[in-house]
Amino acid sequence: MDMPPDYYSAFAARDARFDGVFFVGVTSTGIYCRPVCTAKTPKPANCRFFANAQSAETGGFRPCLRCRPELAPGYAPVDDGARIAQQISARLEEDMGLDDIAAQFDLSTRQIRRIIRAEMGVSPTQLIQSRRLLLAKQLLTETALPVTEIAYASGCGSLRRFNDAFLKRYRMPPSRLRQQIKDDGIVAGDSSTLLLSYRAPYDWDGILAFLGARALKGAEAVVDGHYLRTVRLGKYKGWVRVGHAPEKSALTVELSHTLLPVLPVLLGRLRNLFDLGARPDVIAAYFAHDKTIGRMVKRNPGQRVPGAFDVFELTVRAILGQQVTVKAATTLGGRFIEGFGEKFKTPFPELTHLSPLPAAIAKLDEGDIARLGINGARARSILALAAGFASGALVLEPGVNPDAAIRQLDDIPGIGPWTAHYIAMRALRWPDAFPTGDIGVLNNLGGVSAKEADKMSEKWRPWRSYAVLHIWHNPQKN
Repeated sequence: MDMPPDYYSAFAARDARFDGVFFVGVTSTGIYCRPVCTAKTPKPANCRFFANAQSAETGGFRPCLRCRPELAPGYAPVDDGARIAQQISARLEEDMGLDDIAAQFDLSTRQIRRIIRAEMGVSPTQLIQSRRLLLAKQLLTETALPVTEIAYASGCGSLRRFNDAFLKRYRMPPSRLRQQIKDDGIVAGDSSTLLLSYRAPYDWDGILAFLGARALKGAEAVVDGHYLRTVRLGKYKGWVRVGHAPEKSALTVELSHTLLPVLPVLLGRLRNLFDLGARPDVIAAYFAHDKTIGRMVKRNPGQRVPGAFDVFELTVRAILGQQVTVKAATTLGGRFIEGFGEKFKTPFPELTHLSPLPAAIAKLDEGDIARLGINGARARSILALAAGFASGALVLEPGVNPDAAIRQLDDIPGIGPWTAHYIAMRALRWPDAFPTGDIGVLNNLGGVSAKEADKMSEKWRPWRSYAVLHIWHNPQKN
């Protein structure tokens, strides 16, 4: 069955999040492709959209030899080379090997190796080494860290191995590159500062306001145009402070050196939190002719969808936000951090605690949580979530199947469609989430009903998450 033509914008952007969601038949060639295909993008008039490969072939199209539609997943882009690279990179310091990654996405390690080779032209080992060396190159040019520390922070394991790999790849030892770098802007001491680039425009003030209004007191804060938070990644603890460098189209990330051993993971979390992979040009072009969202996008073409740094923390915050104001939920969240988080000393008076781990919360009882002023129903939902996270039965992170994750969330007592879609929008980085019945959306659309809002949202696919953020920030005038 043909898909709606508005999926063309996702196809033109080669948005890997839609790999497996639909297929594109090109009438001028008779070939059908995945939305991540690297071939030249055909004209809209030459495209037909299909829900699966079988319907494309029934329609008379043959599979593309470049993108290989037979490798497409059921929904999430788990076999896209870039996506696999991201998953591997994010787990390098979490001791998660190919076997674990394969199990998470119902693939074999052989499939992962074949997919990476087909899409990237390298083996997983070569891919990992490339990402490590690129990170090392950034650390050499942007920080004052000793070369030995950079070798370990980038995941190379030893100085000798790092020197050999760097010399082979860049035809110079890392010390020579360091000598060529000016000292301007390099921070020495107990922290270092790196740049994370984005595609302009970027609404820094907007995302800072969003995060600041929802900041969990003690674990995160917005201060003097910066986002601050405590960080716990495995056994490593520290802090980050994120600012804006618009002249460089980048965010500045100052981090405590205690987090250097998990730097790849940390930077991946921050990219998700600040939605640095978004294509504002493509999204703005898609909404340009929509009467409702188009005007909002023109006023703010750099709108982003804030993600989640700590997924469990976000899910708890989402439960606390059910049917209450943002301010009330933030107050409860601060109590939760103070009551159950671990005290942690930082250079910032606003940061005093680390967010609690799911395993610690799972050991509590309903009364422990209720004493903070959180009602029984929400306390039970939080305990059920914590148990799911702690046992590994509930996996919520970018790349997982959003439909499956939403079904899992719906099965937890006290979690309905609004909460599930809010979590999908931020924690799963799903661009097409739509929190049904959201009071802010209904009011800002002029007081429409939930049913009416759902119907209106159909024309905003596949970027309804971005539409929601625009609606939240732009009350519609009657």
